[in-house]
Amino acid sequence: MLEVLLVVAIIAILAGIVILALNPSKQLGDTRNAQRRADVNTILSAVYQYAIDNNGIVPASISVDTACYASNNEICSIDGTCTGKVNLKQYLVSTTSKYLVSLPADPQNVSSEGTGYYISKDSNNRITVCAPIAENNASISISR
Repeated sequence: MLEVLLVVAIIAILAGIVILALNPSKQLGDTRNAQRRADVNTILSAVYQYAIDNNGIVPASISVDTACYASNNEICSIDGTCTGKVNLKQYLVSTTSKYLVSLPADPQNVSSEGTGYYISKDSNNRITVCAPIAENNASISISR
């Protein structure tokens, strides 16, 4: 009886190892996507807090565009002039951390100037923040 229990325990342990070993990249991708969702929410909340403090006016650098993923809608990650990107640092980031202490960046961002997150607004000032580098066929986009 003891040998049967040992064999069952060994098979259970091996089955667990095989299940984990089959798809660790999916698990890592899901973890990065969870970080992306949190970052997108953080950026959108900061923009709306800014708008509340400024009588409903959103940062001027956010362009009116129907597609969040347009190349000119990427959020800039550097100080100063950010050619072809949306500069939110001057509006949202400060040492007093009223809105953000720093802009979040995508976990797999390879851009030296951009965060990997994109932002746009429609003609009704509805803001959309999206993460185009999402993994595992996920679509991460939040609008308010």
